[in-house]
Amino acid sequence: MVHFNDIVSADALATRLSANGKKQLFQKIAALAASAYGLVAGDVADALFERERLGSTGFGGGVAIPHAKMAGLLQMRGVVVLLDPPMKFDAVDEAPVDIVFALLSPLDSGAEHLKTLARVSRYLRDDGQITRLRGAQSAEALFALIAGSEARDAA
Repeated sequence: MVHFNDIVSADALATRLSANGKKQLFQKIAALAASAYGLVAGDVADALFERERLGSTGFGGGVAIPHAKMAGLLQMRGVVVLLDPPMKFDAVDEAPVDIVFALLSPLDSGAEHLKTLARVSRYLRDDGQITRLRGAQSAEALFALIAGSEARDAA
């Protein structure tokens, strides 16, 4: 089983990020992914935007999980951002989004991609987790919450 701290680097997080639309948001997420994981920012942004065209990845409650499979990626990677102000995301409940957990997976990840996506979704459906994430004032605090969440869940 993949743990969040195995896929999310402390360098792939941001708080108080602002974006004036999905395109700009995906570009900012891509820049974080490029810096943290050595990926090509344009490829990341394109992959996320291409997937988003199939349907919104905003699943309600102010949360979105944009995700994409990418050629050349050797393992799953995540980028987590807190938006301020929240932005329109065409979520199922039409609520603006302020928590974004982007998941990037290798092309051949198949079941592992789906299982990890389901785990991220479960994590972000927990009201307590959401409240703690929204309270994070820095990328360091955000990382501590994400990395420590599975330890709390296992206890």
